[in-house]
Amino acid sequence: MDTPLTVPDPADATELSCDVLVVGGGTAGTMAALTAAERGASVLLLEKAHVRHSGALAMGMDGVNNAVVPGRAEPDDYVAEITRANDGLVDQSTVRQTATRGFAMVRRLESYGVKFEKDEHGEYAVRQVHRSGSYVLPMPEGKDVKKVLYRQLRRREMRERIRIENRVMPVRVLTHPDDGRAVGVAGFHTRTGEFTIVRAGAVILATGACGRLGLPASGYLYGTYENPTNAGDGYAMAYHAGAALTGIECFQVNPLIKDYNGPACAYVANPFGGYQVNRHGERFVESDYWSGQMMAEFAAELASDRGPVYLKLSHLPEETVGAVESILHTTERPTRGTFHEGRGHDYRTHDIEMHISEIGLCGGHSASGVRVDAHARTTVPRLYAAGDLASVPHNYMIGAFVFGDLAGEDAAKYTAYEGELDRRQIADAHELVYRPLRNPSGPPQPQVEYKLRRFVNDYVAPPKTGAKLSLAVEAFDRMSREIAGMGARTAHELMRCAEVSFIRDCAEMAARASLARTESRWGLYHERLDHPERDDEGWLHHLDLRKSASGAMEFTARPVEPYLVPVPEFAPPGGPERHLGEVELVPVATAGPRDAVPAARPDAEARPVADAVVAPAPEDPATAASPRLLELLGLVEDSPGLDVLGPYLDDADPAVRAAAVAALGETAPAGTGPALAARLRDGAPRVRAAAAAALRELVEVLPAEPALGDGLREALGIPDPAVRTAALDVLRALRLGDAPLYAAALGAAEVDVRVGAVRALVSVDAVAELTRAAADPAREVRVAVARGLAAVRDPRPGPLAPLLDDADPLVGGAALAALAGTGCPPEYAARAAAALGAPAWQVRAGAATALRAAPAGLAVPALAPVLADPNADVRKAAVLSLLAHRDDPAARAALAGAADDPDADVRAYAARAAHAVR
Repeated sequence: MDTPLTVPDPADATELSCDVLVVGGGTAGTMAALTAAERGASVLLLEKAHVRHSGALAMGMDGVNNAVVPGRAEPDDYVAEITRANDGLVDQSTVRQTATRGFAMVRRLESYGVKFEKDEHGEYAVRQVHRSGSYVLPMPEGKDVKKVLYRQLRRREMRERIRIENRVMPVRVLTHPDDGRAVGVAGFHTRTGEFTIVRAGAVILATGACGRLGLPASGYLYGTYENPTNAGDGYAMAYHAGAALTGIECFQVNPLIKDYNGPACAYVANPFGGYQVNRHGERFVESDYWSGQMMAEFAAELASDRGPVYLKLSHLPEETVGAVESILHTTERPTRGTFHEGRGHDYRTHDIEMHISEIGLCGGHSASGVRVDAHARTTVPRLYAAGDLASVPHNYMIGAFVFGDLAGEDAAKYTAYEGELDRRQIADAHELVYRPLRNPSGPPQPQVEYKLRRFVNDYVAPPKTGAKLSLAVEAFDRMSREIAGMGARTAHELMRCAEVSFIRDCAEMAARASLARTESRWGLYHERLDHPERDDEGWLHHLDLRKSASGAMEFTARPVEPYLVPVPEFAPPGGPERHLGEVELVPVATAGPRDAVPAARPDAEARPVADAVVAPAPEDPATAASPRLLELLGLVEDSPGLDVLGPYLDDADPAVRAAAVAALGETAPAGTGPALAARLRDGAPRVRAAAAAALRELVEVLPAEPALGDGLREALGIPDPAVRTAALDVLRALRLGDAPLYAAALGAAEVDVRVGAVRALVSVDAVAELTRAAADPAREVRVAVARGLAAVRDPRPGPLAPLLDDADPLVGGAALAALAGTGCPPEYAARAAAALGAPAWQVRAGAATALRAAPAGLAVPALAPVLADPNADVRKAAVLSLLAHRDDPAARAALAGAADDPDADVRAYAARAAHAVR
C-alpha cells in the first residue's frame, strides 16, 4: 500500500532560480523559451504534465486560421477583419503584431520542420474560408507540430540554456511586496507532492485557455472542446498577482461534432466543398466564420424546427471525401475516424451532426484573457502572458507563437531575482496546494468540480440574464467553502483540487464581467436577454477586471485605443477610463418584492402565443399589426413633433399608444413631459409602464413646467403602484412637489410607494414628516427613514432616537450608522458603545460606524476591543471609524494590530492608517 502524502514544511521547499521563467509548455510557452534562450537568458520551463505532450497543440492541428502571406493577404486587411469580428473592441497594436510578424513565424516554424501545404509551384496554398481575405493555410502533418517543437527544445545549444521541469505545477505568481513586480512562482510537483519555489527575473504565463469551465453536454468532466488540462490556471494566477484581465465576458463557444467534443472543422471542409446545413440541406450562416454572430445564427438554427445542423460532405465525390478524411482523421483530432467508425458512419453516407460546445475563456478563439500590450507585457511589471491566455482576439496558433516570441524577447533582458520573497504569499500558496491533505475524507474533486461546472451551465452560459448571473455569483461564493473542504490523498489529486479552485475563480470572473457589461455584443458570446441591443455609445470600451487591495473584484471601462487601421463601422469614443468598481448583483432572494401579491405580467394583454404550433395559423385581422402602428413607425425617423404624435397617443389600440410613448421617449419634442404624465393614467398597463419608464429616462432633460407637475400629481391617485412610485420620483427630481404632497403618499398601502415618499420628503428636508414615518409598520420604510434623517441638509441626532432601539436589527443598525452623518454627541456615543455588545452583528456594525462621529476620547476606547469581533463586517466598520480618529495615538496602535486581521478587507483598510501617517 502506498504511503499517504503528508503536508510538507514550507521551509523544506525545493528552490530554483532562473532569468526567465516560462509557465506552460504548449504553443506559446515553447516559443517563449526558445526565443529567450536565443537572446542569452537562462530559462526554466515548468509544465504540470510533460512538454512532449502538453498544450492544445498536442491534440492535433490541421491548419493555420490566420496566415497573412504576402501576395495573398495584407496586414491592414487582417487587422480590419479582426476588428470587425470582435465588434470593434480590439487593441489594434496587438493584432497588428500577429498580422506583420505571422509570416516570419510561418517561415521559422518551417525551418524547424513544420509542414504547410504548398501548390505545385512551391507557393503556400492559402485558401479563402472567411468572407473577406485568404488566411487559412492547411498543415498536412499538423499532428506532428508538438513533436517538432520538442525536438527544438532538446537541441544541445538549447539544453544548455533551457531547463525543463515536467510535472511541476505553479499555483501563484510571487510578487515583490514593494513595487508589485513578478519575481517568481510557488507550486508543487504533481507526482511527488514536493513544494517548489522559483525565483525569476521575469515570469511568462502561457497556460492556455480555461477550457474546463462549462460542462460538456456529454457530462464528462474532461470531454471538453479545449484541452481539458487547461483549467484556467493562468487566468487565476494573473488575477491574484494583481494583473488586469479583459474581455472575460466574451466567451468561447464553438461548433463541434455531436457527442465527440471535437471541432467539426467546417473551415477545413469548406475549401473542398463542404458546408454547414440544417436538416433540410439549407445553408444558413450569414456572418463570418470567426465572429460570435455566426455562433448566434448556429444556435438559433439548432433550436428551430430546422435542426439538427450538419456538416454536409455526402454530396462530394470519392476523391474529395478521401482528401478530407486524410486531414480530419489524422491531424486536428486523430480519434475522429475511430469515433465515426464506432457509430457506423461514413462521410459518403452520413453527414456530420453538429452541436455547440460548452463555454470557455480563450483569447485565441474569442477575446477573454489577460490584458497585454504589443510586447506581451501585462499590467504587472515583469509578468507576461501569451497564447490563448492573452487577450489578443482571434489570435489562434500563429498568434500564440508570435506572442510567445515577443514575450521571450522582452523578458530576456532581466536577470534572476535574488532578494527576499514574501512569506505571506508563499504561505497562501502552500495552503492552497496542501489543504486537501488535511481533510482526506472530504468531498472528492470530481464531485465538487461537476457541481461547480453544472452551475456554470445553468447560470452563466448564454443567453445571459442579470438574475441568472447573480445567482451564479452567489453559487460560486458558496462553493468557495466546498472547494476548501475537498479531500485528497495523492499528488495527482492535489493537482486536480488546485485546478478546481482555478475554475471557480474563472467562473466568478465570467459571471461578474457578464453582469458588468450591460449590453449584448459578439453574438452568442455575450448575449444578454435583459440588455438585448449592442450599445456602442456607452460600451465601445474594454471591460477590465482586477483584484482590488481589499480582495474584491472590481471593474474599469477602458476606452479603445485609436485605430491604426480605420474601420468605418466603428468609431471608438475615446475619453478617460470609467472606474466602475464592484458589480451590483440583481436581487434574487425572492421572486419579485417579498410581500407582493401575485400579479399579472405588465404586458399580459400582449403576451405572445406559444410557439408550439404545427403550422402557421391564418392571420386574424383582429390581432394583426395595426396599420396605424406601421404608420407611426414610419414617422419616427423624422423626429415628429407632439402635434403629429398626439393622435397616436390617443389611438384605440394600446400597442399604438405604447409605441407612441416610446417615440416620445426617443425624440422628446416640446411638450413631452405633460404628454407622458397624461399617459400615466392610461387604461392599459403596458402604456402606463412605458410612460413611467420614459419619464424616468428623460427626467434630466425635461423642463420642470407646471403642466408636468399637475399631471404627475394626478397620477398619484392612480391605483397602479408602479405609476405612483414613478410620479414621486420625477416630482422629487424636478423639484415639483412639496412636503404635504409627499407626506400624503406615506399612507399608501404599498411599501414601494411609501419608500418613494420617504425619499421625496428627504429632498425637501421635511424632518417632522420623516420622524412621523419612523413608526411605519414596514421595516423597509423605517430603514429608509433612518438613512434619510442623516441625508437632510441640517441633520440632527435627535429625530433618530425612536429608531435606535428598534426591535428589528436592520432598522437599529441603520439608525446607529446614521449617527455618523448626524453627529454623535456624548449621550449618543454612550448608546452606540453599549450597542457594540448587541447580539445582532448589524447592530454592532452600525454602532461601530456611529462612533466615527463621536469624540475620540469616547470612541477609541470603545472601538479598540471591537477589532476582535467574530464578524468581519463589524471589524471593518470599527477600522473605518478608527481611521477617522487616526490622529489619536491609541487609534493608530489599534489599527496597527488590525494589520494581521484574517479578513483582507480589514487588513487593507487598517493599512491606510500607516500610509496616512507617512
